[in-house]
Amino acid sequence: MSVDALSFKTLTLERPAEHLLCVTLDRPEVRNALDTQMGFDLRDLWVELYRDPADVRCVVLTGRGDKAFCAGGDLKERNGMTDADWRRQHALFEQMVRAQLDCPVPMIAAVNGAAYAGGLEIVMGCDFAYAAAGARFALTEVTLGIMPGAAGTQNLPRAVGLRRAKEIILTGTPFSAEEALAWGAVNRVCAEGQLVAEALATAAKIAGNAPISVRQAKKSINASAQMDLKNGYDFEIEAYNRTVGTEDRQEGIRAFNEKRPPVYKGR
Repeated sequence: MSVDALSFKTLTLERPAEHLLCVTLDRPEVRNALDTQMGFDLRDLWVELYRDPADVRCVVLTGRGDKAFCAGGDLKERNGMTDADWRRQHALFEQMVRAQLDCPVPMIAAVNGAAYAGGLEIVMGCDFAYAAAGARFALTEVTLGIMPGAAGTQNLPRAVGLRRAKEIILTGTPFSAEEALAWGAVNRVCAEGQLVAEALATAAKIAGNAPISVRQAKKSINASAQMDLKNGYDFEIEAYNRTVGTEDRQEGIRAFNEKRPPVYKGR
């Protein structure tokens, strides 16, 4: 089954242009809060993109409305959960996180509003993020008697640095889009009404490049955070060599010499 054949209860999938997939978290009545069904939906989407991305070369992930990207875990659903039920739900969220981190297709978060707790962790699981000027961010878990559990303590320090991440996580204090930009949590703050358009424009640039090259580069960049320089470079060379025998590598050189845009086919 290709991703175009998938249907979800909490997500809306659109194909705004060739090779692009726009995914909208679609529970606006609860500020796009992450419930069990959304956990299943996101996990299954990322798994399918891992299994068979088909012609999808870049994903833009956003939220419905202008109030919230995702307000975090659905606390109404969690109210009264037993410890066993909580752990079962969180095991699903862990699968969702791992599937997102393993997905080879580049992802851009378009943060249209509040991204709190698990919402910010979903943003941090993307390759990079753009934000609306009014977006707000926070990891509020310690104010609720828990702690980040969707890779927040891992991804946020890699984006903003260890000391800044400690301040954000240990206080639970929200911060603005401009602070997120200054600290490295997002790459761009977009003017009103331009967020998704700007994210899609960047996604189109990514999608216009050789898809095998892009995925190998993403894999190598991700590995850089796990390895020392020598082993990281060895990994990079292995990833690089995967691109040498491709038709796209030959097409890129031909197009350059013929002074025309390349037409990449992902093979």
